[in-house]
Amino acid sequence: MTTSLDRAKQQASEESGGEMTLLEHLLELRGRVVWCALAIMVGMIAFFIPKIGFGVIGWMLAPARETVTDFTPQYIEPMENIAVYFRVALLGGVTVAMPMLVFQLLGFVAPALTKSEKRWLFPIVFLATLAFLGGLAFGYWIVLPVTLGFLLSFGSDVAQADWRIGNYIGFVTRILLVMGFVFETPLLVMGLAKARVVTARKLLKWWRFAVVGAFLVAAVVTPTIDPITQSLVGGPIVILYFVGIGLAWLVRRE
Repeated sequence: MTTSLDRAKQQASEESGGEMTLLEHLLELRGRVVWCALAIMVGMIAFFIPKIGFGVIGWMLAPARETVTDFTPQYIEPMENIAVYFRVALLGGVTVAMPMLVFQLLGFVAPALTKSEKRWLFPIVFLATLAFLGGLAFGYWIVLPVTLGFLLSFGSDVAQADWRIGNYIGFVTRILLVMGFVFETPLLVMGLAKARVVTARKLLKWWRFAVVGAFLVAAVVTPTIDPITQSLVGGPIVILYFVGIGLAWLVRRE
């Protein structure tokens, strides 16, 4: 027979979040990783259609052709074109599967959340997907034209740009993925504030370290050493950090 004390304990447990053993956490993680992998594989299917896959590759070549109109990269290995095709399909699969990836990530930490905090799950999935797409758009229409314009025009009167297709697509996909995840910064900061790990006041005090850290991260994740690319990556990180401070203040005004 359930007593009022038992009901009170159960209600308190729901409000404070659940508890799981280490084995249960590992099994939960395995299941969610499998779901993420399946979502990416399903997302990749459409990009294996030649018209779509090669269309995306042409779309990725467009920023370079704004500087060099006849830009046509070469391949020097038998399987290089196929490897490039799979890389582009993987980027497309990750983009299509992003809602599922975010949902599975949040679902993994959901047992530790309170009932009121779980109401944020679906809005965060939507916002995280929107932020990732915004990062891809920023990378494609802002970062790539400026970066490729600099790299392809620098020393063009001395040597002709004759890049390998694998190197070019690797450069573009890395920039796009980096910017997609960079735009998740405000949600990450908001989540840390909601979990009481940080506060908006502390984050504001750390702004100098954040600026230095942003450009260090940009130096590590960007595939080139030119200051233009690093500034176009590090600058948005700093701006989004301050946006995150605003969100942190909204979710926990302490």
